[in-house]
Amino acid sequence: MAAEGLDWLLGPLHQLASWGAAGAMVFGGVVPYIPQYRDIRRTQNADGFSTHVCLVLLVANILRILFWFGRHFESPLLWQSIIMILTMLLMLRLCTEVRVANELNIKRRSFADFDPQHFWHWSSFADYVQCVLAFTGVAGYVTYLSIDSALFVETLGFLAVLTEAMLGVPQLYRNHLHRSTEGMSLKMVLMWTSGDTFKTAYFLLNSAPLQFSVCGLLQVLVDLAILGQAYAFSRHPQKPVPHAAHPASAKAL
Repeated sequence: MAAEGLDWLLGPLHQLASWGAAGAMVFGGVVPYIPQYRDIRRTQNADGFSTHVCLVLLVANILRILFWFGRHFESPLLWQSIIMILTMLLMLRLCTEVRVANELNIKRRSFADFDPQHFWHWSSFADYVQCVLAFTGVAGYVTYLSIDSALFVETLGFLAVLTEAMLGVPQLYRNHLHRSTEGMSLKMVLMWTSGDTFKTAYFLLNSAPLQFSVCGLLQVLVDLAILGQAYAFSRHPQKPVPHAAHPASAKAL
């Protein structure tokens, strides 16, 4: 009787924990961007956030959704990609509006110009949407033609998670180049680390495709390396250079 009563209690608790973990997977990835979004709206300054973060995450999550058509994985991971795409589009819209409002150069740059020099630095949010739709259309068509190839599907999944895993590498390189983490939010990096650790554990415990687990571990290692830089450079700070312009972080938050 006692065992049956315990099972009656543990069953709903396990289900509740499962729902909680799934919810954390779906929405946890976008949480670090909420304070950044609010900060940009409050200050009307988007210089501290690189829109290349949006580019990387849009590509990674579009590829992940296409991978799902070839090999179904956990539904929370699919919804996570959809939510992340919507979030990055919102970030792009705000950053574009703020940047254009503060820009002295009124010359319009558009996706239709096909100018590599100004790629992903256009004057209208609609141009970013056109680029995303064009990429989705081409990638979707190639996936449709190759969906029966197991090699293609597995490669597609690997590219999706590898792209996302490499998100912190430009920040890592930027810190190394300047021997400083000035302008980088340590709080946000700690949130990335905890989130990536949880995500990787979720992959391992739920038997997600191998690509997800391997690249999740890589992402955690990159986060830890950035934290190591923050510690090392804080002990030996560089002297500030007058009038030096710090380039925007590729994973700045």
